[in-house]
Amino acid sequence: MSKPILQVVLASTRPGRVGKPVAEWFVDHAGAQGVFDVELIDLAEVNLPFMDEPNHPRLQQYIHPHTKKWSATVERADAFVFVSPEYNHGFNAVLKNALDYLHNEWRYKPVGFVTYGGVAGGTRALQMLKPVVSSLKMVPVVEAVMIPFVNRLLDDEGRLRPDDVISDSATAMVAELAKLSAAFETLRTPAVPA
Repeated sequence: MSKPILQVVLASTRPGRVGKPVAEWFVDHAGAQGVFDVELIDLAEVNLPFMDEPNHPRLQQYIHPHTKKWSATVERADAFVFVSPEYNHGFNAVLKNALDYLHNEWRYKPVGFVTYGGVAGGTRALQMLKPVVSSLKMVPVVEAVMIPFVNRLLDDEGRLRPDDVISDSATAMVAELAKLSAAFETLRTPAVPA
């Protein structure tokens, strides 16, 4: 029996981004828990243009190949973790654009957050993300990973070396995502007509 799929969505697209080693660490950490098949989804590689679909996403009447591909990617996931920077007390436009492209594909899937930044560790970005994902009928978990002063945790090779608090937070979040993913499986399964 296959494991549920956890997609770790790397939101930052900036050259030299700190988000990449953060996301790579989290993918490894989540995979080691053994409860999900973990995929890294890099929004720099997805490279969606600014929303260019003429129809509302809830209709799923996509006309562009990039939207159809994005829809198929998100549809196959059972849970998500967004790895997000904090820009000006909020989350970045690339992540908002990626969320806005779709509607039904996000429904009834739990979502966790790994945020990073300076003194606040991305907590303000996390708080702004919660109402957005909730409006898409995603379920944000309480457990989260916030990494303050993230640059201090990068080694000479640019890899993230988290402390025990960060690692323990990640473990707790993955466990909660696994519980909710299983609980919502029935809601994600299309009803069979009688």
